[in-house]
Amino acid sequence: MRIQSTPGRTPMKSLRILAGLGVLLLGTWAITPRMLAQTPGGTTAAPLPTFKVDPTWPKLPAKWVVGLVSGVGVDSKDHIWVLHRPRTVEKADLERAAPPVLEFDAAGNFIQGWGGPGEGYEWPAIEHGIAFDDRDNVWIAGSAASDGQILKFTRDGKFLLQIGKSGASKGNTDTNNVRGAADVTFYKPTNEIFVADGYNNRRIIVFDATTGQFKRMWGAFGNVPTDPPPPPPGARGNGLPPPDASIEGPGADQFNLVHSARISNDGLLYVADRANRRVQVFTPEGKYVNQVFVSRLPRTPSTASGLAFGKPVSQLADGLVNAGMTASRTAFSPDKAQRYLYVVDRVRQQIAILERKSLTLLGYVGDGIGSAPGQFYILHDVTADSKGNLYTAEVNNDGNRRAQKFTYQGLSRPR
Repeated sequence: MRIQSTPGRTPMKSLRILAGLGVLLLGTWAITPRMLAQTPGGTTAAPLPTFKVDPTWPKLPAKWVVGLVSGVGVDSKDHIWVLHRPRTVEKADLERAAPPVLEFDAAGNFIQGWGGPGEGYEWPAIEHGIAFDDRDNVWIAGSAASDGQILKFTRDGKFLLQIGKSGASKGNTDTNNVRGAADVTFYKPTNEIFVADGYNNRRIIVFDATTGQFKRMWGAFGNVPTDPPPPPPGARGNGLPPPDASIEGPGADQFNLVHSARISNDGLLYVADRANRRVQVFTPEGKYVNQVFVSRLPRTPSTASGLAFGKPVSQLADGLVNAGMTASRTAFSPDKAQRYLYVVDRVRQQIAILERKSLTLLGYVGDGIGSAPGQFYILHDVTADSKGNLYTAEVNNDGNRRAQKFTYQGLSRPR
């Protein structure tokens, strides 16, 4: 069922931040929007994009609350789409759960909401990724082991196409079904959908965006994707190996939790290989080009002070480091050359800014762990609109459940 706001009218009691997800105006947190950009080590010669967090974005109708916010996407109108998980709303608020797909304009005004189980398709058990093609059709990926399908809808929620079937995956050799796909990206020159099939499989798989026909697939470095061996003690519940703990060398020869696939204007596919702490770059045909590691550091105890969510920040930081996962999602700056690559760094709870072509780290966006505007826990997705503004999603039962906007302030050359 689709729910749409009345044109020109916004509910007077709309929430300033996504309701039910850790309202930031409570307690001792103060709203102090600041210029958010930091340089690693304090020096870099390259100009750095800077941002100012908007604590009033978005404005959700007061009658609704949202669950874990897993995805954000931007369409051709610069409208921002938020994907959340209604089934994770607190039990007492389940009747107030918003539809899983929510559309806002750049100012944060609510446009419409839709999604969930319906006739003719299998809605995912765990909502995870949202993306758009050149006609602003909406693509949805789900990350549960049973989510063997990718869904395509019109922007007003009319079902168009299902690729794969729920619970039907036969593993990494299956060309018909995915298994816990994390992300989707569309490539107009070939009319193809690239899927980060990474929560239970470990591959990139490509389909025709109109027919859903299988085209090709590959693993890390362009290798043939394989099913992992039986999991050793301590492995994660999805059957994938433990995160790669190496701090030297090229890293694992297979993906491990492929969490994002985004393709640039010049036809390069950037794959966030989260549990291997890297982003790998490919041609659309699957030829390996390059890679960059993100926070590939020895595990040392945090010295952070303060509390967040009732726990020492150092404890939360140590938990992220020990989990061993960094590169989560990517986005591009909107200039024609897409000079900057933004990468969600799960360990730092910041967005790394890289010079896209050289993969050189330039700086960071965000203030690290916390619930104040501009802070994160757990940062899960990032996207950019045509003006360079960034939008983020956070997904954690004990932390933030919200979307945030970071307004682009221009370039600043660090001193």
